[in-house]
Amino acid sequence: MVSAEKEGKKDETAELARRRGFIWQAFEIYGGVAGFYDYGPLGAALKRRVEAKWREFYRREGFYEIETTTIAPRPVFESSGHLECFTDPAVVCKRCKSVFRVDEHVYVGAMCPECGGALEPSGEFQLMFQTRIGVTREGADAQALRKSEGYLRPETAQGMFINFQRLLKFNRDKLPLGILQIGKAYRNEISPRQSLIRLREFTMAEVELFVDPSEKNRHPRFAEVKDRIVPFVPNEGEPVETSIGNAVSTGIIANEYLGYHIGRVDEFLGSIGLPHDRVHFRQHEKDEMAHYAMDCWDAEFLSEKYGWMEIVGIADRGDYDLSAHAASLNIDLHVRTETGKVVPHVIEPSFGLDRIIYALLESAFYEEQLEKETRRVLRFKSDVAPIQVAVFPLLNRDELKSKAQEVFELLRNASFFVEYDSAGSIGKRYRRQDEIGTPYCVTIDYDTLEDATVTVRQRDSMQQVRVPIQDLKTALV
Repeated sequence: MVSAEKEGKKDETAELARRRGFIWQAFEIYGGVAGFYDYGPLGAALKRRVEAKWREFYRREGFYEIETTTIAPRPVFESSGHLECFTDPAVVCKRCKSVFRVDEHVYVGAMCPECGGALEPSGEFQLMFQTRIGVTREGADAQALRKSEGYLRPETAQGMFINFQRLLKFNRDKLPLGILQIGKAYRNEISPRQSLIRLREFTMAEVELFVDPSEKNRHPRFAEVKDRIVPFVPNEGEPVETSIGNAVSTGIIANEYLGYHIGRVDEFLGSIGLPHDRVHFRQHEKDEMAHYAMDCWDAEFLSEKYGWMEIVGIADRGDYDLSAHAASLNIDLHVRTETGKVVPHVIEPSFGLDRIIYALLESAFYEEQLEKETRRVLRFKSDVAPIQVAVFPLLNRDELKSKAQEVFELLRNASFFVEYDSAGSIGKRYRRQDEIGTPYCVTIDYDTLEDATVTVRQRDSMQQVRVPIQDLKTALV
């Protein structure tokens, strides 16, 4: 149960995000459409910085990035199993006819969340958006319609699987082979009512790592993560906080490759600022596993409003995908390795970037009572904050504004994302920057004109120090 105090804090976070230009309801002037959100200037900047850190993080693993189409013809999803399996059970209200997704909150026999009426089963609902590829004449027969049928992708993964032969050749026929992709995915959710938690259009950042199945328990860099302590919630037994090495050796995690990437996911989430004590790794129940998964763990974030919510999935997809496409097309996707000719297995860390942004906003939000006001702060890490530095003239005087512009240009040319602000009192300007998470404010005053020093204020501590302009770039790192 969420306390009234936490509920109020969460409402403040959402209001701040809207007011300060992070996230807005899409199509707002038309009344909005559930499951669609737009990122404002600060939200888009925050998201791009997280994406950049993700790319850098996985490129250090030696993986390659590709970009594939967001629409695919029907046969792709027939082969992958999505047409048959990518569904959610739904219920409908007998009174108001509202339709809901069956989950832990809404189920058959419960009361309608909208009107209190009784709910009844409504069957399985296909989650993929259907479209037509090319022009189909009016009155076309079923065969022509089926041939033109396409779907918006519900994940980025299939584009990497169907390009496997070319990617393997690019990698000189060697395994392991790691491929990255960031892009949009689409799911026609039945009843999205949870902000960025359940969207119909969203951004995924996925890794598909093709490995020799006989090597899955011999990751060459496993020693780098084996001592990392992680909280696990296995689908059998009690939750435990233990090292990744111990989790693999005792069978909690199936193999070293899966364990290695659970460790790397935990490292990445901490690097962007998610608190360690609000993240755990939960293993899917056996009846919860996706149709393609041999095993799957979710990195979950503890939200004050929504409880534990998935933000990353780390799956062992086995050889399901390559074998499915090979069988459908009657092609050979075996790879010659030192241990024989094998169909590679796939380890897949899949990041829901919109949910991660939501988690960052919620966990970074902080309030404190000063003498006469409440200070609201977003405590982003400086390397993900949408604006890194704000530059102010102390007073709205030409000589101070001119010098402030010089400092602004100096920092911008040094690749800082900088904002210039001369509107209102210095206190109000500090509060504006606190609310959007700017780590540093630089103030130019009359002493600056005399000795070429500026005042640097740190966001979280509010401490102020004088720094020579020539040392400013180093002081702000």
